[in-house]
Amino acid sequence: MPITPIRSLPPTPKRAHYDAIIVGARCAGASTALLLARAGLKVLSIDRRPYGSDTLSTHALMRPAVLQLSRWGVFEALLEAGTPIVEATTFHYGDEEITIPLNAGPDLPGLIAPRRTVLDRMLVDAARKAGAEVLHDIPVGDLFADTRGRVRGVEIRGAGRAALRVSADIVVGADGIGSLVAKCCDAQLLRSGAVSAAHVYGYAPVDPGAGYHWYFRDGIAGSLIPTNDGLACIVASVPTKLFDQRFRLGHARARTEVLEALSPALAEQASRAPKDARLQAFRGVPGYIRQAYGPGWALVGDAGFFRDPITSHGISDAVRDAASLAHAVLDGSEAAFAAWQQERDLFANQVLDTTDAIAGFDWTLADIGERHRRFSAVMKAEVQTLAGQPMPDRHASPTMGRPTFRAPANQDEPQAPAGVSNPGASNHYRNRMGARP
Repeated sequence: MPITPIRSLPPTPKRAHYDAIIVGARCAGASTALLLARAGLKVLSIDRRPYGSDTLSTHALMRPAVLQLSRWGVFEALLEAGTPIVEATTFHYGDEEITIPLNAGPDLPGLIAPRRTVLDRMLVDAARKAGAEVLHDIPVGDLFADTRGRVRGVEIRGAGRAALRVSADIVVGADGIGSLVAKCCDAQLLRSGAVSAAHVYGYAPVDPGAGYHWYFRDGIAGSLIPTNDGLACIVASVPTKLFDQRFRLGHARARTEVLEALSPALAEQASRAPKDARLQAFRGVPGYIRQAYGPGWALVGDAGFFRDPITSHGISDAVRDAASLAHAVLDGSEAAFAAWQQERDLFANQVLDTTDAIAGFDWTLADIGERHRRFSAVMKAEVQTLAGQPMPDRHASPTMGRPTFRAPANQDEPQAPAGVSNPGASNHYRNRMGARP
């Protein structure tokens, strides 16, 4: 008689109620969990993917992200994991090269471009060390709300067990472009970008000490980004329309043609990859800015703001907004959340403007440099703002001096009753998608 293998059930949250539940545990989600847990909140972060898994990313961190990771104590761990320091950036405009050395400082010793298998894992480890509970391989199937529409928690669905409800004072969506939290909460689209670009990348060996290299010729772009394990991420970037025309029959050949047109040296570097190396492709999505928060919920990372990867600013946006959101959550007032969205939108609109100006490929080699300088000015303003921002602290706000966490918006509504983790515990709750328990 054949023996049926024993399947272990996915882990179960330790509590029925948390101060904050974060859907997603990558850059934005793990950063938010880390900061809230360090401030003393009871935090649960849930991700549907395995711990340490990879994801689409070109890896490059810009100054705002490096500054934040350094302040949080994560930067050194990334260096110890073998992430190389980048000390210079070279822009290739046709045959012209402009190299810009990095002016290193105590909080900014250099730039880095860690693999997401390294960066996301380090942030999760730091969040757990701070006291956050982080669960992987668990899908969140829905949110639930009270009769007045305030989000009160999440519904977890897993194979081999009944749906489980876990309540929280706030649910944060850090679940990317297709955010379930944004959909369930009907988050308003505040702005949509006008362009999209496609990016196809792979990894190849690179010499130690290599810097960032960004390549531009009329209608195409590319990059070489040193990352872990002695490899560089080598990217070919084109307008989405060109991707649809030329990459349909095979990514490898079309990518090689773009790299050769950009720089024979770059194409030769890419050819050093193993023959069976797999390429990753992103067809492109126009940028957008979504409503940042509502009654009992908030969005961070790509769930709330997405810009084309061509400026390599996505991780910087994620960690910047995670820190600002943490301040708002700890304050707990409507005014704090409104101020957070105002600050986020200020930077998001500038980043989206300057990124679309590059990702639209309507530039010439004569004016692309000026567009990069405009983007650099936005980053300098970000760094100045972040440098003056204190670390999130629960005790810094007078509203957080009491033991019970006060959630934002509709604060006069009742807290979740005991037993909310039981799907049939109370008919006071309703599913955000309209179904009653």
